[in-house]
Amino acid sequence: MGAGAPQIYTIAAHRGFADALVAGLIPRYREEGFGLARVTLLLPSRRAARTVTEAFVRASDGGLLLPRMVVVGDLDLDEALGSLLDPIGEANDTIPPAIDPTRRRLELAALLHEHDPRRNRGEEPPPASARLREADLIGRTIDRLLVEGVSSDALLSDRVLELVPDLADHWKASTLVFATIERLWQERLAQFGQVDPPTRRNLLFDHAARRWRDDPPASPIVAAGVTSASPSLARLLRVVSELPQGAVILPDLALADRLDDDVWDGLGRAGVPEEVDGAPIGRRDALTHPQYHLKLLLNRMGVNRAEIDQWHRAGMTAARPERSKAIANLFLPPGPSARWADLGSEDRRLEGVTLMESANSEEEAQAIAILVREALETPERRVALVTPDRGLAARVVAHLRRWNIAADDTAGTPLPQTAPGRLFLLSAEMLGGEGGPVALTALLQHPLVMRSGNRKSWLENARKFDRALRGPRPAPGLAPLRALAVEKHIRDWWDEAEALIAPLFDPPTTLPLNQALRQLSTTIEALGGTTVWGGAEGRALSAFIENLRTAAETVPTDVEPRELPSILRDVMEDIAVRPPWGGHPRVSIYGLLESRMSRAELVICGAMHEGSWPASPTPDALLPPPVMRALGVPDGEFRIGLSAHDLAAALGAPDVVLSHARRDESGPVIPSRFVQRVRALMGEDLAQRHTDERTPALARSIDWTGRTDPAPRPAPDPAAERRKVPIAVTALDRLLGDPYQFYASEILRLKSLDGLDDEPSAKWKGTAAHKILQRWHEGEGDLETIAREELAKMSGHPLVRHLWWPRLREALDWVADETEKMRADGRIPIAIEEKGTAQVCGATLVGRADRIDRLPDGSLAILDYKTGAPPSKAQVEKGFALQLGLIGLMARAGAFKGVAGDPELFEYWSLGRLPKTEQFGHIADPHPTPRGKRGIPREEFLDRTAHFLRMAVEKYIDGREPFLARENPDYEAYTDYDHLMRLEEWIASPDDEEAAEDAL
Repeated sequence: MGAGAPQIYTIAAHRGFADALVAGLIPRYREEGFGLARVTLLLPSRRAARTVTEAFVRASDGGLLLPRMVVVGDLDLDEALGSLLDPIGEANDTIPPAIDPTRRRLELAALLHEHDPRRNRGEEPPPASARLREADLIGRTIDRLLVEGVSSDALLSDRVLELVPDLADHWKASTLVFATIERLWQERLAQFGQVDPPTRRNLLFDHAARRWRDDPPASPIVAAGVTSASPSLARLLRVVSELPQGAVILPDLALADRLDDDVWDGLGRAGVPEEVDGAPIGRRDALTHPQYHLKLLLNRMGVNRAEIDQWHRAGMTAARPERSKAIANLFLPPGPSARWADLGSEDRRLEGVTLMESANSEEEAQAIAILVREALETPERRVALVTPDRGLAARVVAHLRRWNIAADDTAGTPLPQTAPGRLFLLSAEMLGGEGGPVALTALLQHPLVMRSGNRKSWLENARKFDRALRGPRPAPGLAPLRALAVEKHIRDWWDEAEALIAPLFDPPTTLPLNQALRQLSTTIEALGGTTVWGGAEGRALSAFIENLRTAAETVPTDVEPRELPSILRDVMEDIAVRPPWGGHPRVSIYGLLESRMSRAELVICGAMHEGSWPASPTPDALLPPPVMRALGVPDGEFRIGLSAHDLAAALGAPDVVLSHARRDESGPVIPSRFVQRVRALMGEDLAQRHTDERTPALARSIDWTGRTDPAPRPAPDPAAERRKVPIAVTALDRLLGDPYQFYASEILRLKSLDGLDDEPSAKWKGTAAHKILQRWHEGEGDLETIAREELAKMSGHPLVRHLWWPRLREALDWVADETEKMRADGRIPIAIEEKGTAQVCGATLVGRADRIDRLPDGSLAILDYKTGAPPSKAQVEKGFALQLGLIGLMARAGAFKGVAGDPELFEYWSLGRLPKTEQFGHIADPHPTPRGKRGIPREEFLDRTAHFLRMAVEKYIDGREPFLARENPDYEAYTDYDHLMRLEEWIASPDDEEAAEDAL
């Protein structure tokens, strides 16, 4: 290498960057002793360093000393510079330190709170969570500008100020906010004696460039795979290329033999200032082309494409050379793409590239897992899945576990999705008071809780508590929860649990963020022990908490507890927990950033649909695209070009599968523009031959067990001794109308569970109303006071407060008035919510009487309170609503304490609205009206009820009649057991048309 002349090379995608790089470095620098060890490799990221290390291992013969690998850092991966570029000594004496990013976020949020220009317009200041979110956006925008070498003064340039009057109002407002806070931030940074992280990176790059230019190092320095077009990094790379033993090696730069000069020039000026009309930078540039960012880098390095040479070696996983020409043709800009019509077959052939289309994302994941499994059948064959879709990656990992294949997902897992992270956030939800029963039960049953104690016993009690919490949310505080634990006989367990979680209840209105973090850390350690801090996930959570706590002590930040979950989740989402070394040695799963420089014999590009690969271009949230372009910062389309370059690199593998689905979780999706270009380049016939239809078919069939006949209409026939069960007064209608439901609920004892934090159901409303009326009848106070106490005790649901409570209050007043009028006439309530048991008609009847009154003549009146409409007279007549009659039979048999006599009056007291009126509360009965025929006459009511009861007992309790599902089509059935009886399978079965007609 000659000193002073740029030594810049490129490795085509089909050669395999890492393996080709190593194949050329070893013979060039390997000497007796420490030849390679004297080489310094500048690499873009830690992932790239790992990839190159693996390539050296594969290429080594008898062992070798590796070069020194220095990471230049990647802001998108949150990576810092290596120690060579950021030394402890000399640079730190002249270059200010960088401010901690977490502290910067808190400082920017504080500036927003103090100086937000929106306050001057009388707008409501945003809460702390919104301020921190906006502070993060401001910080990211500052970084984007600084990376491009744009100073804060550029915001006040004439070119930018000319654009402002034409912006939409919301862009004007956000631009003003950013400009104000950015100016104040630079002043505060100067007070701290610190700089933003990108500024320090730029200064360090310039420092290293000056040092190496003035005093070239004696050992070789090679920059490999670095594609960032940052101006300061471009200057450093220029210096490296001119060192006596220096070189810069770029990935897949298309030279003139692949991309002619007309197309190269058509990519735009790429950072070169306009000299003719002064048009903003980037307005005419082909930002979405995969070579654009490399052209931008070369322009900033001051290097012409003609000065670049092809790297002299190929890797172990090189593909056919023709592939490289086809890749260049694939990504031609719109104008030159017209030449596809004249391309010969050799220039459009993509041998080894396969298209795969699946019906949905689940099928796609299964198909990819099958491809991976098949690839591993070949010894030493490596396979990589490259996808920006984390959901698809997780599905593939799960499917591979069926074959005991532990895939190495190098993109990592967001911290909130790890077990320690979720435990931490659940604690924050409880401290914020917004968690409720869902967060509480999830916290108590979390996999990390009580792992070092008697976890089995703990879980048994926690699940009992879970059952007790089902339904609407209880009143806030620990007292209602303690009452539930006492009711379920788990008081000792709850005492232990309460001692652990009590600090999360009743926090102050606001509290310092560092104090909240300390409290949450103490709580999760008390729940899970020190194991919550173990492993990569626990260490990541510990580092996050310590970093945020330290920053919060430096920048005092008060937050409302209810905002904590949102604040913490936002910050934690930026942290990815990457697995340590491990997993299957020949299977890797990469995100787009992590895939750069990686190599495998089979590369599967997954989730190739619009919005995923490439991602939808989104404008900066604070500065409008015209302003960003005027500042010389490429807009969102620039990332499409990076995605295209990632795909071009992947297409260089020996075998490539481009996979996409027709639907994802949200609905139909459009195949990626890149996939459509591949199809267009190949042509219809060739694309069809390159389409894999076999693997998606295997994915569909792998879990297919063949055609299964629909389930028959169930008709269980339990043994005689199992039929001898009591009949609840509310269950006779099920026994007569849908015997299967009676079988499931009373014999199998299967009960449907309410949801946690559920909305108030009709059953819950009925329970609440009955409790209110019971306490009122027992003389505990006036109805409204009791009602408010019960509703506050049982739930604070807004549906109850704003909709049901006004109606209930009116209905309760009606009950009180009617009861007092009847009392004045000699009708006295003698039993309220009284339980009883009696032998009637050969059956054991059990039930609760809502209310029984003594009439003036000594007979009884049976009342049933209904929160909704009473049963229809037709249902009563058919035997499907006989609760009043069954209570009457039990009362006549002496089932209720203190009640004796013959029932003569049967009434429904409905708390619902009287039809065709606005009145809440009315009385109905199950008897025919003078002009109606439906219902059962009063004098026949008990006898007819006994007849229906006797018939049910003879058929099902004492007899052997099967409990047929949906036996009576007139019964207004519940739906709790439809899934258990597999109703949808047999209700329309052609083999049982009569059953279907009956059920319908």
